[in-house]
Amino acid sequence: MIRICSTEDVPKGTAISADVDGTQIALVHGEDGEFYAVYDECSHAAVALSEGEVEGCTLECWLHGSRFDLRTGEPTGLPATEPVPVYPVEIRDGDIYVDLTPSNGVTR
Repeated sequence: MIRICSTEDVPKGTAISADVDGTQIALVHGEDGEFYAVYDECSHAAVALSEGEVEGCTLECWLHGSRFDLRTGEPTGLPATEPVPVYPVEIRDGDIYVDLTPSNGVTR
């Protein structure tokens, strides 16, 4: 597990981009209060998901509107049809840690 930042650095309902050992991660504080980490690139078009909108447990790509479930990485809206990698997140003493081994088996 690699420390990314403090939980206070990611307000609820927002996403930030983080470079974790050369892998771009979108770190999301979902509206459910949980923290999620997904690969920071839409599987449809090569744009940063961290610049998209958080809604519930989904992250919407700002370019074409594809939505991704933050728990599974699966697209829940077209035009994306391929999932994005999802990374395990752990909160320790107010800090966010991410494991770079995708929990959903999807590689980039």
